[in-house]
Amino acid sequence: MPPAGDAAHAPPPPHRRLVFAFYLTGHGFGHATRAIEVVRHLIAAGHEVHVATAVPEFVFTAELPRSPSSQGLLHIRRAILDCGAVQTDALTVDPLASLLKYHETAVVPRESILRTEAEWLTSINADLVISDVVPVACRVAADVGIPSVCIGNFSWDYIYAEYIVASGDHHRSIVWQIAEDYSHCDILLRLPGYCPMPAFRDVTDVPLVVRGLRKSRSEVRKELGIAENAKVVVFNFGGQPAGWNLKQEWLPDGWICLVCGASDSQEVPPNFIKLAKDAYTPDAMAASDCMLGKIGYGTASEALAYKLPFIFVRRDYFNEEPFLRNLLEHYQGSIEMTRRDFLHGHWKPYLLRALTLQPCYDGPTNGGEVAARILEDTAVGKKCISDKFNGARRLQDAIVLGYQLQRAPGRDIAIPDWYSLSETEVGACPISENIKTKESTESCFEDFEILHGELQGLPDTMSFLKSLSELNQSELKSNGKQPQERIAASVLFDWEEEMYIARAPGRLDVMGGIGDYSGSLVLQLPLREACHVAVQRNHPSNQKLWENTQARRLENGGMEPVVSFGSELSNRSPTFDMKLSDLMDVDKPISYEKAREFFCRNPSQKWAAYVAGTILVLMTELDVKFTDSMSILVSSDVPEGKGISSSASVEVATMAAIAAAYGLNIAPRDLALLCQKVENHVVGAPCGVMDQMTSACGEANKLLAMVCQPAEVKELVAIPNHMRFWGLDSGIRHSVGGGDYGSVRVGTYMGRKMIKCAASDLASESSVSDAPVQSNDYKQNAIELLKSEASLEYLCNIPPHRYEAIYSKDIPEVITGDAFLKKYGDHDDTVTAIDPKRSYNVKAPTRHPIYENFRVETFKALLEAANTDEQLSALGELMYQCHYSYNACGLGSDGTDLLVNLVQEMQHRNMSKGESPSLFGAKITGGGSGGSVCVMGKNCLKSSEEIIEIQQRYKAATGYLPILFDGSSPGAAKFGYLKIRRRPSKILLLFAKSVGWLQIKERTTAGDTYLPRIESRSPSRRWAESASAISSSSWGS
Repeated sequence: MPPAGDAAHAPPPPHRRLVFAFYLTGHGFGHATRAIEVVRHLIAAGHEVHVATAVPEFVFTAELPRSPSSQGLLHIRRAILDCGAVQTDALTVDPLASLLKYHETAVVPRESILRTEAEWLTSINADLVISDVVPVACRVAADVGIPSVCIGNFSWDYIYAEYIVASGDHHRSIVWQIAEDYSHCDILLRLPGYCPMPAFRDVTDVPLVVRGLRKSRSEVRKELGIAENAKVVVFNFGGQPAGWNLKQEWLPDGWICLVCGASDSQEVPPNFIKLAKDAYTPDAMAASDCMLGKIGYGTASEALAYKLPFIFVRRDYFNEEPFLRNLLEHYQGSIEMTRRDFLHGHWKPYLLRALTLQPCYDGPTNGGEVAARILEDTAVGKKCISDKFNGARRLQDAIVLGYQLQRAPGRDIAIPDWYSLSETEVGACPISENIKTKESTESCFEDFEILHGELQGLPDTMSFLKSLSELNQSELKSNGKQPQERIAASVLFDWEEEMYIARAPGRLDVMGGIGDYSGSLVLQLPLREACHVAVQRNHPSNQKLWENTQARRLENGGMEPVVSFGSELSNRSPTFDMKLSDLMDVDKPISYEKAREFFCRNPSQKWAAYVAGTILVLMTELDVKFTDSMSILVSSDVPEGKGISSSASVEVATMAAIAAAYGLNIAPRDLALLCQKVENHVVGAPCGVMDQMTSACGEANKLLAMVCQPAEVKELVAIPNHMRFWGLDSGIRHSVGGGDYGSVRVGTYMGRKMIKCAASDLASESSVSDAPVQSNDYKQNAIELLKSEASLEYLCNIPPHRYEAIYSKDIPEVITGDAFLKKYGDHDDTVTAIDPKRSYNVKAPTRHPIYENFRVETFKALLEAANTDEQLSALGELMYQCHYSYNACGLGSDGTDLLVNLVQEMQHRNMSKGESPSLFGAKITGGGSGGSVCVMGKNCLKSSEEIIEIQQRYKAATGYLPILFDGSSPGAAKFGYLKIRRRPSKILLLFAKSVGWLQIKERTTAGDTYLPRIESRSPSRRWAESASAISSSSWGS
């Protein structure tokens, strides 16, 4: 997200010396290092800074300037006002101990803290309170009448929420109190890689806060006696020395490891160098080729800034980690090392892989300077005007209805009901035993008329309708304080008008996978997890707008706000603004290339391409004219990054709902192909079409057998009653847009081009050859076959025997992009490009789809064989072969390998006992490189028990409990669409209360804006709910 402002264009600093009280948490050095950068700029401007913290004083005095002009400007006061997270080691947090410690540190002495800190702030004549991110500081500032600003990428209410889920809700008042304290903050300066922070009303985004370098790479290496050409990894686990038993053989030959934070007594091998305790970490990072450590704000931000490949080890109960990880992954700067490999010293493959990464962060890193200027302005009473791309400002203009408070892998997820009670139960007081969870007394059937379609008994559809009904019931009571976002949410739709709802599931790749873009037969299972989209058409004159959106509409002439519910869980900006002119080039839609550039301007907003891209594709491909605007609500249970087609389900459901609302008659196959265009051309992900086809055309408990040439459904294959398929998530994020998937696709198309050229040469040689042949007919047939292969469109149309006999020997293992382009020109793929400087694997990616097509054909035929262990063993063998073929292409991962190995261990364990196995096969799915594994076994209780055992063993080995995907549901075409309308009696009640609210707001809060606290009461199981609201003027002409 762009910074709140550019220091070069900021107003000059105030003339008088200001006094800042900076409250700094003692949790981790990352907070201290970024605080130091902010303090540095404040002192440089001549201001006085008083720091209250548990961080040792030497951390500040060692890094801040000691010039005569800065004397007396920095004051350090030891104060323990929070405790952060209690860690049992560098990789593990103890949730219960953390809550108990916070209770002891901040809850029991709260009254004394409030009194003491108020006296201190008064004694130093503070102009502004800064908090990173000590909750009570905001409350104290409000009590004294001093403005306060928080700086951070997370807040403790969000972090502790999962601890409460894990350790018991008897500590839940802690979260409520923290959220209430934060609500007194005037501005949150939000850093990149942020978590949901729902308690803050006003948010301004600032760039990365990064420490600058003091020495060059060469200077550091010279001081440490390291050769310029030596490979160096910096070992950085922050301020948590763990006494690692490091061994020489853990590093590749010739490598050196710089160890940060080692204890004085720790012994290290000769190829490890123990850095001094006061060593300046950024210099060590800049002198290294990669970093091995845990993800925290300090390590992540500095790795991004210095383009240093980051090998990280996942930590338990560090809720902020997934968001920083997403930030690193977006800029292609990180890979995960499993905890088992880390502790056992299996470092070499990760270190070598890290050297192939090309981190590409090129955003601003002057967050310390930007933050200091905003703090100065706030201290003297100036209003900070956020940049037009600021997500918080857009939140104030639009609506965010929900976010997911915690994301616990392997179990159903929903907002804990107790969190919604925080409006009335805040503080350190004991929790009443009589609290009861509020339950809806009316069913969704009483709230809505279903004018078209059927629910089909789908629980998630019923839950979605229930969540719609709650938008305008629960928060519009005439008495009592009402959260502003719930009131605003009630006008997202016009409840007197019809809404159209579509549903599209994710998919489990049983067989076929990446063979789809080579024309393979694939077998796909639509999952139980699905995405729902509600669309309502709105004539511009009737569109209900929020106050600030109306103001911007008048100013900008047709602003289009797009809003994502809970998008912060994936580090996506929660809103997206578009003008109509952004989608149009004079009188026609903009090109896909321009659209992709538009959506890629801000990485955290790229998600909007999946939703808005469907509209652009309809305009471009079908010449649809949208003469009015629309409101779109998207709620998805399909988790991202698991390799089960979360993006396809959003695209298909969105386009299906829009088609229903606008009366567009689009065949399911055509809709899938249009959605593939969204992903290929607007999003820029080079996927095949099987994901969209399964989501659109699949049926419950049947395998969609489809030949991807380009998308021909062969049949729907019923799954035999005696077998079953499961999906297990490895926890390693999969992305179709990632480098591995794209490079393998390039290698595949290179191989196809080589085969076509070889076939053309052979056909020319055969036509002029005088060599004896069996007959003229035989020769002619051979020439015709070569000619057909010379014009080959789909690689899978070559049988394996033909490939081995004629072409295999001439396909190289690897070729550079430059060498290929010189010899063959282009690889003839419209959705990928060849990098001349890169080396591509060719042989394995070429061989894979040819053999995969054969494996899928065989798999499909075996499904109809007799019910025997031999049948299941043969099916399982085909799955194993597919898995290892992925690995040969470079699309494997340690996590998916471990899951497949655990299935094999279960199978062999039973066989060694003379028992019949229950599980027979497993393979990586989809685009590979992480994601999920498909498991096949008997449909029996023992199989389910073994699946649970695999989950537990995987967690013991990696620290991550795999999410289980079990069950199937219909595709979008089979579901059709629902047309619903609120019942008249409900409409009248809602209208009366809405008018009352508008009148009150006009009298009491005119001119105010609010940052909604994001809530979700829906029983969504996975992936944050996301939504889009497209309002104001139309998308079309």
